[in-house]
Amino acid sequence: MISFGEDLKICVIGSSGGLGSAFVQNLEKREGVESIIALSRKKLDFCSSKIEEICIDIESEESIIRASKQIEQKKIDIIIVATGVLQNSFLRAEKRISQIEPDAINQIFRVNAVGPILVMKHFLPLMNPDGRSIFAFLSAKVGSITDNRLGGWASYRSSKAALNMLIKTASIEIKRSLPNCIVVSLHPGTVDTNLSKPYQGGVAKDKLFSPDYAVENLLNVIDNLTIADTGCFFSWNGEKLDY
Repeated sequence: MISFGEDLKICVIGSSGGLGSAFVQNLEKREGVESIIALSRKKLDFCSSKIEEICIDIESEESIIRASKQIEQKKIDIIIVATGVLQNSFLRAEKRISQIEPDAINQIFRVNAVGPILVMKHFLPLMNPDGRSIFAFLSAKVGSITDNRLGGWASYRSSKAALNMLIKTASIEIKRSLPNCIVVSLHPGTVDTNLSKPYQGGVAKDKLFSPDYAVENLLNVIDNLTIADTGCFFSWNGEKLDY
């Protein structure tokens, strides 16, 4: 993280996921990173003196508050929210509007939009007020309303669009209280994780990224962000995307 200097303190929320764990492992190897706080529902035992693990459930505001209080004395330089759900044993990505189920769409919004903005609500006071800081959220290009030409995945698309709007709205407010804090949405590309596995068949090999490659790209984007970029939506290659 060349643009940040030394002694960086970084939080990764969703550190047990495919991308979240790759973020933690990548950052742990960087000399300028002093400490990493890895937050997730389950601990992974990263076995490094740089890494502190804390339990968090982003579907529970009480859990988010408890987690934030455990690190409230630290000035965090970068927070990365790497959580998200497309489908699981209960949820299925819809191909048609007729397949939307109220319970399923509600859970997808809780994980993809409500949980992340509650993380911001309670973790924003932990950001370093003395210099440039980054609050980055993993979104998805399919959440772009402008880019939606295929339809389908209504719950996932709309939850990511909602996340993007929440981030944009928060960025305007944050300019007043933390003028050096940059708030962004990031699209990692199609990454070989559990989230994308059911849909990898139609993805070209050179467009299916390993978690390590995706994280390296995303950290490069983060490293090059400026205050003018707050509230924006960026792809893994630094391209600015439409909401």
